[in-house]
Amino acid sequence: MNLNNAYCVILAGGKGRRLWPCSRQNAPKQFDDFFGVGRTQLQQTYDRFRRILPESQIFVITNIDYLHFVQEQLPEVSPDNVIAEPVHRNTVPSLAWASYRILHENKDACVIVSPSDQAMTDTEHFETDVKHAFELAEKVHGLICMGIKPSRPEPGYGYIQIEGEQQEGLYHVKSFTEKPEREFAKIFMESGEFYWNTGIFAAKFAFLSECFDKILPDILRRHVYEKHFATLEDEYAYMQENFPRYPNISIERGILEPLDNVYVMPCHFGWDDLGTWHSIYEAMQQTEDDNVTIDSEVYFDKARNNVVKLPKDRFAVISGLDGYIVAEHGNVLLICPKEDSSKTIRKYINEIQLLKGDDYI
Repeated sequence: MNLNNAYCVILAGGKGRRLWPCSRQNAPKQFDDFFGVGRTQLQQTYDRFRRILPESQIFVITNIDYLHFVQEQLPEVSPDNVIAEPVHRNTVPSLAWASYRILHENKDACVIVSPSDQAMTDTEHFETDVKHAFELAEKVHGLICMGIKPSRPEPGYGYIQIEGEQQEGLYHVKSFTEKPEREFAKIFMESGEFYWNTGIFAAKFAFLSECFDKILPDILRRHVYEKHFATLEDEYAYMQENFPRYPNISIERGILEPLDNVYVMPCHFGWDDLGTWHSIYEAMQQTEDDNVTIDSEVYFDKARNNVVKLPKDRFAVISGLDGYIVAEHGNVLLICPKEDSSKTIRKYINEIQLLKGDDYI
């Protein structure tokens, strides 16, 4: 493939609430060096794609409240390559805006869209798979999901079911299942018919634009794709007024689930979604007592199966605890059972927000 037509869009506008209290509304996890490696998750994602594509072909979508993080952490990224949404409206409106920006530059553009909060343990295979995905996207009139064969029955991930024989490196997608119960995740894994949905996908922007034509309100579709803004300031002024009118809809709900021409490409890079405490626990190296510490100093005594994340100036002694999250950040200390923590944390966030206000969320 001619990489002159290859673009990447990094999604960095999420609130990251599933890792509360260490990921906060005013400073989500993608902008934090969560694991103490010297680079934030956004920076690591950008680094991976920068090894494949020129800086001018990498775009970042974020929220206006987080724009300063992007500017501080990725100073090499041009303002032309950053899209800052005035309000949260999920991935379809964000990518519609990005497609306007990129298609005005290159009508033959192909894109890989990637979340900014994932772990890759095999960068060599990642680069190979990304280049192959671009090649396939140029040929296929559809959307290509980059899937990973499950290595464990992880209930916190999305699953893609395949059908038929592999053709040109792709399987047709039969169904999507988001965050199944552990028993179903085990059945999915043992069946051999399912891949983890990494949330990374490839397509021609022309195909995505066809999809957006069916989803977006007529006035917004017409104005965005037919309008040409003389300056970035004009574009932002228009979006400031009109972006809140976009539907709050995700790519999964708007494109992946209803369409027939959706495919999965089996990939071979080591991958983990670091969006929940449970997935972090499963992905990280565990001690002999099956405890996981995240850039923290902890002494365990007869404690097992815990995941701990503390501030740099804390030293914890944890005794007799089994299967818990212990996480402290700022004005909040969370101690709760690790199992089904995503649902529990959503409940806590809603209740604490009502009880104590946004300063604790």
